[in-house]
Amino acid sequence: MDRDRMALMAVKSFHTLAWFLIEACMVYLVYAGIRGRTDRRAGVAASVVAGETLIFAAYGFHCPLTAVARKLGDETGSVTDIYLPKWFARNLPAIHVPLILLAVALHRRNFLAARARGQTVLLTGRAAR
Repeated sequence: MDRDRMALMAVKSFHTLAWFLIEACMVYLVYAGIRGRTDRRAGVAASVVAGETLIFAAYGFHCPLTAVARKLGDETGSVTDIYLPKWFARNLPAIHVPLILLAVALHRRNFLAARARGQTVLLTGRAAR
């Protein structure tokens, strides 16, 4: 196997791991929001998701690894084509954006409910008076 092909496999593997981490954070945000847990872990997960979203937006709503994949010989520049099903990879933004909106709505609800009870939600996850 030549060097560019191995590097392309490494880029695609890295992308798959990064995608899994980001989506795990997204799932945790939705779960924590449903359970009323707006805490430090939710803040860390939100930071990961927000960082990924900002990077994606800064690159014109394309993965920044696309250019790297093209330079390494992938005709399409796709970094998801061998590790995620094509239909899923093609629809990631359409799946991800509603989840972000749901998580924001759930955590907003949690903050407003805590405020209505006269509590301050601390980053530890406990409510303080």
